[in-house]
Parts: sequence; C-alpha cells; structure tokens
Amino acid sequence: MEFQDKTVRKIVTKGDLTKAGLWGSLFLQSGFNFVKMQGIGWAYAILPILKKIHVNKEDLKASLKMHLEFYNNNPFMHPFVIGIVLAMEEAKESLDLIRNIKIATMGPLGGIGDALTWFTVLPVTVSIGASMAINGSAAGPFVFLILFNSVIFALRYFLVHYGYKTGLRAVSNMKTVGEAMSHAASIVGLTVIGALIASFVNFSTPLNITMGNLKIALQADVLDKVMPGILPLGYTFLMYYGLKKSLHPVVLIIITIVFGLVGKLIGLL
Repeated sequence: MEFQDKTVRKIVTKGDLTKAGLWGSLFLQSGFNFVKMQGIGWAYAILPILKKIHVNKEDLKASLKMHLEFYNNNPFMHPFVIGIVLAMEEAKESLDLIRNIKIATMGPLGGIGDALTWFTVLPVTVSIGASMAINGSAAGPFVFLILFNSVIFALRYFLVHYGYKTGLRAVSNMKTVGEAMSHAASIVGLTVIGALIASFVNFSTPLNITMGNLKIALQADVLDKVMPGILPLGYTFLMYYGLKKSLHPVVLIIITIVFGLVGKLIGLL
C-alpha cells in the first residue's frame, strides 16, 4: 500500500482546498448508498486534487480505489478530514495510514458535528427566522437560510484549511513515530468499526430453549451472557467472508433481505 512515486511536491494551493471544502464537499451525499455510504461523494470532492498530486497513474488509481471505500461522517465537519487527508496524500504517506486516519475521525467528528450543527446552529437560526415569520415578516425564512448557511460555509472554510495545516504538522511528526501512529490509528479505526457494527446491524432472536419446566431465552440468557452483540458480529464476519470470496455487495444485500424475511416468518428472528 505504498505509492510508486514517492516524490513530494508542494502543489496543493489554498484555492484547491477552498474548492474541495466549500464546493466539492457539497456533493458528499449525492451518491449515498448502503454499501459505501458517503464514499462516492467523498472521492468526488477530492478527485481534482488527487489528480494534481499523483502524476503516476497507478498511484492515482490506488488512491482513488481506497477513497471509494466506506465513509460516513457529519456532512459539515468532514472538510476537516479532507484537509488532513490531502496533506497526507501530498506527503505520500502510505494508503494504510491514510485509511486508518479517515476511519478514526469518523466517530468523534460525527458526534461533535451533530451536536454543533443539528443541535446548536440549526435550532438557533431556525428560532430567529421562525420568530420573525410568526410576527408577520416574510423575511423570516430567508433570514434563517442566510444565517444558517453563513455559519456552515464559514465552518467549512475554516475546517478544511485548519485540517490541512494540522495534517502537515502531523505528517512531520509521523516521520519519527510513523509505526506507532499507524498502530494507534488502526486500533481507533477498529474500535469505530466495532461501534458501527453494534449500532447499525440489528440481529436478535426470540427463540427459547425449554428444559422441562425451565424456559431459557436464547438471546438474553445465553448469547448476551457470552458477549452482547455476538449475533450482529457473527453476521458481519459472514458478510466479510462473502466479500473476500468475491461475492458482489448487491448479492449479499439480497441474501440479507431474504434471510431477514424468511427468519421473521418462521420465528427465527
């Protein structure tokens, strides 16, 4: 997962970052699906800059293939990740490390972004616009839109440039602690993936085991005692095995739907 051309060129400009953070990132959820989530929109946002960084076509292909993988983040906070990742791409860091950094930032930034935008900026700006509209002002909706988008675009602009500067400093530090940093990022990334499995994969069974007059709930009394969430984890590993065996994600989705419907009908799920 190392680039063939490791020549470091300082070619990412402030204009490039602004375009990616303000305009390119607007398409983050344009290709949203349940396989890649925001992966397609993420790759689209940084593709023009990746083309500038990687003059080697194989390097560009490898980088784009990695960036088309699963990605899911708060749509207003992810310009920060764009800045960090582009700094690392420009420094020709390994794709494994870049992937791990992407994954590690999804959970924390998702939580911070939701609290900051959906639960703070949005209610405040809506209340201002709504109060004006209730008092008979037709400008209320426009005031809300102007206020909300002004804050959001200012946040996008700041985050993408701050992320790039942070990435440059981080890259310089990684030269001395690269292996430890990669290992730490891998641990955080795996933790995030584990949390996603527990949150997104809903798999339980109502089956009971009867032993004489004793009735034992298979889910609550057996499986959850072994390890909470063991069924979602097991099914995730099964899907991962299918992917390793080159089964198409759409086939796995169909299998999941059929299994869910049949399992529900026969009382297995």
